[in-house]
Formats: sequence, structure tokens, C-alpha cells
Amino acid sequence: MTTITVEPLSREAFAPFGQVISIEGAHHYPINSGMTERFHDLARVELGGVHARPLISIFRGQPYPLPMALKLIERHPLGSQAFYPLSDRPFLSIVAPDEHGTPGTPRAFLVPPRTGVNIAMHVWHGVLTALGDVSDFLVVDRGGDGNNLEEHHFAVPYTVQMPAVGL
Repeated sequence: MTTITVEPLSREAFAPFGQVISIEGAHHYPINSGMTERFHDLARVELGGVHARPLISIFRGQPYPLPMALKLIERHPLGSQAFYPLSDRPFLSIVAPDEHGTPGTPRAFLVPPRTGVNIAMHVWHGVLTALGDVSDFLVVDRGGDGNNLEEHHFAVPYTVQMPAVGL
């Protein structure tokens, strides 16, 4: 089994896979007579295929213990998928580059509280990986006609673990 060590999330490191959703450094301006601050255009919602429409859902994820075996990875060829935590806990975003139609070596990012990720269309990624406790997530993804799910089962699972020294 190959080991993947969790790494800290940054906009630059995650850019090949999508966008980090965070108000830090985001374009913002006041609305509603100055009573609300709008943090604008934090991620690109991608919709492809026939009769595409955006979906807003809440996912409730059971926590995964670490180290964990990464056996399955998936991608959505017709739309992006954004995850934003509704609880104040970190989670993992596991992603992998595409290598001629199959996933390359995965990377695991520790997503801090009050931060989300938007996984771009066609990007291989692990399942929702809550840490510590049951966690709810606001999810924006694609609905509509067509098959928007491809799964890949690794012949030999990867082991995902935290680094020996804290992040």
C-alpha cells in the first residue's frame, strides 16, 4: 500500500483541481444598505450536458478515522462540485490528476474550518471525508440529464495519514 500524507490547503496547491472557497483575500463589498458584506464570486460553478441545472444540497458526512484506506475515487464529467462545511471542523479533500482517463497519484488536503473547496468538472476526487464528528456540508453541484458520475476502484488502496509533525 502506498501512503499519502495529508498536506495543508492553499489556493496555489489546489488550483489544478478547482478553487478554495474562503473569504480570505476575496473581492467583497457592502450590500443591503451596508448591513451585509458580500464576498463575491468565490468559485466557478461548471454545468455541462443536457438540461443542466445547479443543485444546492446538504450532505451529512460520517467521520473517517485516520489513517484510512483510500479504495475509491470518483469524478463528475458534467459539472463541478463544491463543498462548504456548516460545522466548525476541518475535513479532507482528496484529489488526483487525470492520467489518460484514470486517476494519477492522489493528494490529500486538510481543509480548515470555515473554508470549502470547489472541485472542477472532470477532476478525480475522494468521497466526502469528514473528520472528528458527524459534519454537515452545503454542496453545490449539477443536476440534469446524463451520467455525471465515474468511479475508479484502486486495485491496491492508498493509505491516507496525517503527517508525523502537525500541519
